Amino acid sequence: MRAQEIIRAKRDGAALSEAQIQSLVRGLVDGGWSEGQIAALAMAILWRGMSRAECVALTRAMRDSGRQMHWRDLPGPVLDKHSSGGVGDKISLMLAPLVAACGGFVPMISGRGLGHTGGTLDKLEAIPGFCATPEAARFERIVRDVGCAIIGQTVDLAPADGRFYAVRDISATVESVPLITASILSKKLAAGLQGLVMDVKCGNGAFADSPWMAQELAHSIVGVAAGAGLPTRALITDMNEVLGQSVGNSLELLEAMSYLRGELPESRLHALTLALAGEMLQLGGLAANAVDAEAKLQAALDSGAAAEKFAQMVAAQGGPADLLERPEQYLAAAPVQRPVCAPRAGRLSAMLTREIGLAVVELGGGRRQAGDRIDVRVGLSAVLPLGTVLEAGQPFAMVHAADASSAERAAAAVLVACRFSDPEAPWGPTDLIQARVG
Repeated sequence: MRAQEIIRAKRDGAALSEAQIQSLVRGLVDGGWSEGQIAALAMAILWRGMSRAECVALTRAMRDSGRQMHWRDLPGPVLDKHSSGGVGDKISLMLAPLVAACGGFVPMISGRGLGHTGGTLDKLEAIPGFCATPEAARFERIVRDVGCAIIGQTVDLAPADGRFYAVRDISATVESVPLITASILSKKLAAGLQGLVMDVKCGNGAFADSPWMAQELAHSIVGVAAGAGLPTRALITDMNEVLGQSVGNSLELLEAMSYLRGELPESRLHALTLALAGEMLQLGGLAANAVDAEAKLQAALDSGAAAEKFAQMVAAQGGPADLLERPEQYLAAAPVQRPVCAPRAGRLSAMLTREIGLAVVELGGGRRQAGDRIDVRVGLSAVLPLGTVLEAGQPFAMVHAADASSAERAAAAVLVACRFSDPEAPWGPTDLIQARVG
């Protein structure tokens, strides 16, 4: 089946048949489609869209383009969570061991930083010796023995998606909702999941910066997953401020470990972690309802069981067994730390969250190009939440940088990205969970 005819059909608004989609996926894997042809089809899909049936067919075909995992004889459900990406989003680091401590099995396939958002793999690779790409047998053994493992996409897992995404990334077609949906779900289906929870971020720090787009993405993922046989729920969650107290790879890892050790106060980070993990427990039949799920998750935190699962996972993937007890021994600190201070007395009332993420990228904490090295030490810590009332000159964030000039530039960028209002003026936080789908 000629690539040109498939491109022409979609260009003209026709729905692609299953045979045409199968031909596309074969061409992605065996090189039968050129980079230019892939880009042309991606642009046609961006403009013309895909029906639910087309998206299900593409998802299944990309799933079938490589190895698939099968989890037999496990004494619990196989579950996962995926986020559309946020600034300071380190929830996967806490959620995977937390769900494992409650009886779930979590074979989490995560990604690296993209644009202004951080990546779970980059955070974990700040740990000396941590292996994010173990061979298949080792990955499966860790999931069975520990209950969770977090790895990157391997070359034999949905390889059609890997090539398709690489072309989309350089052809301004990443924003296609059907292609985002198929990309996410093809990998999750190949991982052999029995339930998936999707965290669709919405706000000025998210890919989906409008409620309309977040709703479209959430409904697409839930609907296509159902069509492909994977029970899925989605939460649309706020991304109009940094999630938690830190942004940057080692700093977010330190915050996640403090959370697992029970050292952090109640926060939006805690509330969202419990909400997402609670949906997973209910999907997997490990909790009867939200109240039951929250009680089990809190017990796993309070008892130290979740922290122990994290320590076991890190050690099994090559990291130090005592990372939780001696993090400073293994995670180097940036040489320069500089506070960001309120320019006047007032309430911290808004953040341009994407700009804060980009400030961390400029520090070296993210990639401008795919091959860039990351400085895992740099970023922000002690970020105060929106609504905090500050005195003039009071710090509301701490910059961690490789040198003084970088620290000054980052502090200036963060200051520009934050808004201060009269503390007496009306103000209220945005709802953390804006909608549930599925």
